Amino acid sequence: MIPATHAGPLPRLWSLGERAIATLEHLQPAAQLAARCYVASVFFRSGLTKLRDFDTTIALFMDEYQVPLLDPTVAAVAGTAGELVLPVLLAFGLAGRFAAAGLGVVNVVAVLSLAEIAEAALQGHLFWGSLLAALLLWGPGRWSLDRWAVPALRRRLLGASAQADTLRRDIPHADPVRR
Repeated sequence: MIPATHAGPLPRLWSLGERAIATLEHLQPAAQLAARCYVASVFFRSGLTKLRDFDTTIALFMDEYQVPLLDPTVAAVAGTAGELVLPVLLAFGLAGRFAAAGLGVVNVVAVLSLAEIAEAALQGHLFWGSLLAALLLWGPGRWSLDRWAVPALRRRLLGASAQADTLRRDIPHADPVRR
């Protein structure tokens, strides 16, 4: 029987890789917060611009933007409201996945409603969309109000003894213990 050796470069390289991954995992909440704040600021500023001169916003939705299935005035009000409310939710991580999904819809509609869009503008929308997709898939992160509000809401709605398996990773301290 040949004993397993832990000498040599490969085990040390493996151990170094594991430490690097652990460090990166500790940075995830900060990255999720940065993504939330960045995307929220982009959409919130856009909403403020629409709100500042709402007559021009209505005119743009009537003449320039071709939002499908909605009256231009309804589209202008809904788009402006979405750009003002959803970013606040996203920044705080309150209903974070809902906010990310809603802003994703606003983002897609913004791209589709323009007859022509500059390449640089399209790249911006693709970048924001990718950040929103990541937040939708992985959630707003540990540094969010959802992290604490979801378990409390679940207990209130389902009772203290309810064992809901959904959203388990959003519950504080529900992560498996690492060895």
